[in-house]
Amino acid sequence: MTVYDPADVKVSPTSWVSEQARRYEESDGTEATDMNGSPCLLLDYLGRKSGQWLRTVLIYGRDGDDYLIVASKGGAPEHPLWYLSLRDNPDVHVRVGRERFAARAEVLSAEDKARVWPHLLDVYAPYADYQKGTDRDIPVLRLRRV
Repeated sequence: MTVYDPADVKVSPTSWVSEQARRYEESDGTEATDMNGSPCLLLDYLGRKSGQWLRTVLIYGRDGDDYLIVASKGGAPEHPLWYLSLRDNPDVHVRVGRERFAARAEVLSAEDKARVWPHLLDVYAPYADYQKGTDRDIPVLRLRRV
């Protein structure tokens, strides 16, 4: 496994994601920490094909001490690539504001998803339309500190 160094993480090639991640990092977690009012974290994960550490920006919710992320991909018919990587390699690194920590990702059961889904819609209402617009069950993942 590739050794994790936050300075060597490859940021998403999507321009708005890379710009937000750059601002988040350069400000030491004091800027670019939300998307239209919804809180965002930086997720560093091991790419399942590249074997490189990769970074994306994701909206998050909370469930107790855990963070919740949604593999919505805007309601696309296929899962986001980061989700596929987390299924293979659930050990990740997270930055929320100024804090960094190691975590393990776990896909929520249907029962747990149903319990937290209303909270996630409070955080980011478009998730409801994303789910209605796809036949795919949009996964919700728990990020638990390790």
